[in-house]
Amino acid sequence: MRAEARWVRADLRARRGQALLTVLAVAGIVTALITAATLLEDGTNPWRGLFERSRGAHVWIHTKDAPDVPALKALNGVTDLAGPYRSAPATLVDHGRRVPIALQETPAAFPAVARPLLREGRWLDARRPDGVVVERSFARALGLRPGSPFTVTGLNGATHTLVVSGLAESGDQGFYPEWTPGLAWTLSQTLSLVEPAPGRTETVTGLRLADPGYTDLVVQRAVIALRNQVQRVATWREVRASMELDNRLLGLLLALFGVAGLVAAALALANATGGRVLTQLRDIATLKSLGFTRGQVTRMLVAEHGTLGLLGIALGLLAGRLITAYALSDAVVVPLSPGPLVAIAAGTALVVLVAVWLPSWRGGRTPPIPAAPAGPPRGHLSRLARVALLVRLPPALVLGARDAFTRRTPALLTVTGVAIPMMMITIGLGCWATLDDFIRHPENVGQAAALAVRPGDLTAEEARARAMADPDVVAAYPGAELDALVPWQTRTVRTRALGLSADPYPFPVVEGRMFADRGEAVAGQGLLDLLGVHIGDRVRMTIGGTPLIVRIVGRVVEPEQDGEVLSFGVDSLAAKDAVPPQFYSLVLRQGADPAEVRARLQAQSLEVDQAVNPADRLAVIRVIIVALVVVLALIGLANLLTASALGLRDHVLDLAVLKAMGLTPRQVMATLVTGTGLLAMVGVLLGASAGAFLSRGLIDLEGRGSGVGAGIGRAPTPGMFAAAVLIAIGAALLVALIPARRAARAQVPVAAR
Repeated sequence: MRAEARWVRADLRARRGQALLTVLAVAGIVTALITAATLLEDGTNPWRGLFERSRGAHVWIHTKDAPDVPALKALNGVTDLAGPYRSAPATLVDHGRRVPIALQETPAAFPAVARPLLREGRWLDARRPDGVVVERSFARALGLRPGSPFTVTGLNGATHTLVVSGLAESGDQGFYPEWTPGLAWTLSQTLSLVEPAPGRTETVTGLRLADPGYTDLVVQRAVIALRNQVQRVATWREVRASMELDNRLLGLLLALFGVAGLVAAALALANATGGRVLTQLRDIATLKSLGFTRGQVTRMLVAEHGTLGLLGIALGLLAGRLITAYALSDAVVVPLSPGPLVAIAAGTALVVLVAVWLPSWRGGRTPPIPAAPAGPPRGHLSRLARVALLVRLPPALVLGARDAFTRRTPALLTVTGVAIPMMMITIGLGCWATLDDFIRHPENVGQAAALAVRPGDLTAEEARARAMADPDVVAAYPGAELDALVPWQTRTVRTRALGLSADPYPFPVVEGRMFADRGEAVAGQGLLDLLGVHIGDRVRMTIGGTPLIVRIVGRVVEPEQDGEVLSFGVDSLAAKDAVPPQFYSLVLRQGADPAEVRARLQAQSLEVDQAVNPADRLAVIRVIIVALVVVLALIGLANLLTASALGLRDHVLDLAVLKAMGLTPRQVMATLVTGTGLLAMVGVLLGASAGAFLSRGLIDLEGRGSGVGAGIGRAPTPGMFAAAVLIAIGAALLVALIPARRAARAQVPVAAR
């Protein structure tokens, strides 16, 4: 055992750089897998921690008047109720801009169900009726802190000054601005002060269920029990989906890169182990002649190379835990359970040990003949070498082309080990190109309008006239966003009336056509999946108590509400919902700065909101892509170092012959670099081509799964693709050049040992 340990330690010291690369590559892959599992596991969704700690309600029913509470409590499956509470819409005035806010009545004592989790400040106090508790993500967006005063305007136009008593989180509403309007909890007297008219408020009632799986059934029974009182319904599924969308997208991306990287790392380890066995045949034969058995040699090789992988796993576990703890520090989450951690560690360890065992087993079968020189591989001209001869390439390139594929199994491992990382790098560049396309062409993701103007204190026509008077405004489309009860009335979805049927808003239609008549609509992929309908089907909904039947004529790219949005012309709505329009969506001339236009319109006493591009919410993907490219580059680098070492081992005795034939040190160096460079070039070209071919389809597949819909994926641009290929090949040649230069200048004895 001591002899084995000394031999392993000496060998690792002799190749510290390659050993470090192996450890870092495995650590990076394990870190990616742990982060992916953390983001994908349902327990790490912020919603779950918030919902459990606040004892949230699974269903929220919005009615015009107070509902029949005994009837709701009597529903089978309902264990407890929250409320009923009154809720009133208002407008918060913040530095000249007007932001919608919902004020919800809450008792001064913490309720038993759906109690907000206080994070900063203090809870409501009857002695301070002007104090409110603001939902934390909404407060952060507006820069509100405990003690900050702000002004709200009720529907009657009266203004009131309120003070932030505290900041709280809730599992019953998503984060702002993905979930609007912003939420603030108030006492009953404060709500009555802001909105004294009972007809302008609604009542919200929360139902906590014994089994969340029966949510749809309970909602249907509640709607029947309350008859025509229900205006809209929100369930825990919508809140969870709004909080987890970005997390799942990042998790899937990391999982894809992690699994592919694990395969590439296994190939790199197998290649490195096999290369070391070939370069140490004389040493292994000497050990066998000294009494080492096959099992001892195999165990020693597995221990040496497997230890590097196990060290990488340990480092990756630590890094993954630290990264996820830091990234999710602001969220209330349930830590990743030991099960996934053990599965990732055990699975990676198994892959590592299997990858190093086979070449180690072959090394254990080395015959104990220490005096015999390690014979070079059989010499035959490959097709590539023959082509090089026919086109009369320089001798160094011909010899290098011959050497590249002399050992076919290591050559195949090297090519595959370079191709897989390059394929994943190219897919990452496709994600990058997709985000760039979102920014350059927001109209492709439904954001042809950069601004939305709300009339506020003006009439709708006055607001439209002032907006169109701006020289950078090209068009103004009237719009309204309303919640609708879907068939069987088990949940609520978002409907968007925008533009007229004869003059529709330029939605990005990817299937079917744009609506052109009253009663026609386009939908996101999420809505089609939710309702189980297709283009051409008719859908019946209830909006504000009024039935609406539309025929879906097209599918659009819809990044909002997980794609569960139905869009149609304003003239398809009932007059009570369409007149006056809630807002106008403004399309600006190409090249106009939305921030400047917004400032000018706000100076005209208009309430203006700026659209949030999906690429801004997913900006962290760029950081992840850069980090994963570094890890994948380390894997490819480890493969190339192995290929270079193996090429030098096979032709170390040929160097003297090449010099005797008249080749200069530069030509000898070119021969060695060509052998490794050809393998790298083949791997880079194959991997980059496969990545460019797959990237668009994979992104569209994820878009369909997330509800946004297919049609958003973009392959890397030609310039990006060419730059990636050239950089990869250049880096590979540079890696091969360093050992080749040393070997070409070394004094090699002519006589064989």
